[in-house]
Amino acid sequence: MKKFLIYVIFAVGFLLLTFFGMGPVLLADGAVEERALTLIAVLLGYTLLLGIFRWWRNKNRK
Repeated sequence: MKKFLIYVIFAVGFLLLTFFGMGPVLLADGAVEERALTLIAVLLGYTLLLGIFRWWRNKNRK
């Protein structure tokens, strides 16, 4: 049950990052530089979230 809850938390995290991160990148009316910085921040967020998920999964593999 604990693993399922953690998987749900990570899935919700990825969905929220996608919705609130990629939306401004794709639909913003700002300058190209602003959109590029937002894209870099979103990609760093994906990298961080994926790294934490992989670390947790490898640590709790039984």
